[in-house]
Amino acid sequence: MITELNHLELSTGLIGGLALFLFGMDIMTRALKQVAGASMKSILARMTGNRFLGMSAGAIVTAIIQSSSITTVLLVGFVSAGLMTSAQSVAVILGANIGTTITAQILAFKVTALALPVLSVGFFVSFVAKNKVTREYGRILLGVGMVFFGMAIMSDAMKPLRDFQPFLNFMLSLESVFLAALVGAGFTALVQSSSATTGILIVMAGQGLIGLEPAVALALGANIGTCVTALLAAIGKRREAVRVALVHTIFNVAGVLIWIGFVEELAGFARHISIGAEAGEVSLPRQIANVHTFFNIVNAFLFIGFTKQINRFVEWLVPERLEKPEPGFAPKHLDPKFLDVPAIAIDAVRLEILHLGQLLRNLLSTAIPTVTTGSPLEIDELRVLDRPVDLLHREIVGYMRQISLRSLPAEESDLLIGLVKIANDMEHIGDLVATGMVTSARKRLDEEVVISPTTAGVIAGLHREVVESLDGVLLSLETQDPEVAADVRKMKADFSELVEGIASHEIERLRADEPKRLHTYTREIELTETLDDIFKIIRRIARTEMAILQKPGS
Repeated sequence: MITELNHLELSTGLIGGLALFLFGMDIMTRALKQVAGASMKSILARMTGNRFLGMSAGAIVTAIIQSSSITTVLLVGFVSAGLMTSAQSVAVILGANIGTTITAQILAFKVTALALPVLSVGFFVSFVAKNKVTREYGRILLGVGMVFFGMAIMSDAMKPLRDFQPFLNFMLSLESVFLAALVGAGFTALVQSSSATTGILIVMAGQGLIGLEPAVALALGANIGTCVTALLAAIGKRREAVRVALVHTIFNVAGVLIWIGFVEELAGFARHISIGAEAGEVSLPRQIANVHTFFNIVNAFLFIGFTKQINRFVEWLVPERLEKPEPGFAPKHLDPKFLDVPAIAIDAVRLEILHLGQLLRNLLSTAIPTVTTGSPLEIDELRVLDRPVDLLHREIVGYMRQISLRSLPAEESDLLIGLVKIANDMEHIGDLVATGMVTSARKRLDEEVVISPTTAGVIAGLHREVVESLDGVLLSLETQDPEVAADVRKMKADFSELVEGIASHEIERLRADEPKRLHTYTREIELTETLDDIFKIIRRIARTEMAILQKPGS
């Protein structure tokens, strides 16, 4: 029996091994989000009100990024950005805990022997590969190798504990399931990774340092500790985002409370279903992994029928209140958390450009009535309407710059470039209204020009075509349908015919014997040319949309 331990060797081995484990998880998760970001976007985009599809989406996305905490943090961002409601997020959260059990199942194999080979291959691929996607796959292997190597270091460091009586006494104290669950929750909250807790449990089980019952109780506690990350992410967010974090917490806490009294039964079931159970300690890691998977799956199916009730309960806990109204130019979708998954961040940009388009539509709809017949006050108000467009455009471009600093696959890079062009073109249209049209309107007042109702009606018809074309490109961007953009491109012939008709009308009006006829003609032609310029920019936006929406993976 060992009476003294080399505390420096033990602590450096445990802390260093844990550091490698967590760092490897971080590298692997970041690379997985880069490689699988488009898949995650597709999975979440197709999620409907069907609770089972939502649960499946949560399980799949979490299996991809290997962290239920990160999935929940993403959901907090989605709800905060208005991409989904808290009610839609409930089923996804239920599935998230299923996805994270994949880690335990992999770690339960004797993976430490693979640590250095996998790490070496991962480093070599990530170092020499020229293709970005290949490099990310290399980083995935590098992260996996570091996770395995961290486990090997912790395993070696823990070997002396098998004969150290004080530690064995502490492990005996964990026979109290409530104390064990509390320790599991505290440790997981500290490291903010239930996977790390599970990994350590598997290492300890492999060394014969822990029994199945206390390991089950510690794993139950880890399900509570992992909620801390989501709760921290919800601080300062909209109330719907706080509800998402609360759903995650309530689900995990309730699930633990259901099973905490049945730890022995869970352990017995794990021994029964695990292959090689008769081998005793040899199969203990597999038993821990299996029971971890079992109670998370059962919990999800226990609660899946009560998603509406859970959502109503959380709404009761966090009721609506009058929020401070945000200015119209405030971004709705540009959450910094999405930057870790560029595919989702780019989709958030697409939605924010739609918001920009709505501001632009409001500006454009107001323009012609104000310019042709508006008062000086109305003209000044039209000029001010361009300010929100400029400010939101600046926010969008700044966010896209942050995305561009990430390592992007070619398709995502092309998509981002296309969205930059669309945002810039929309801002240019706003400038044409705020400078060209407003200047023309002020000249109309200075020259005391009166545009006839007939001419105003003709120009209004051209204006309606322009607004309709803008509606078309916004619809194409919203539905991601290139055919809608193609329809906008086909509007050219009819629009050109309208412009020619107005030109003929203006020539006829120029011959009229009316006061200020030349000044009136100039103002009317200015409006027509500005609308023609705007229409050309909108068709350019449609062409950009057709290019980016027809690309694979867009």
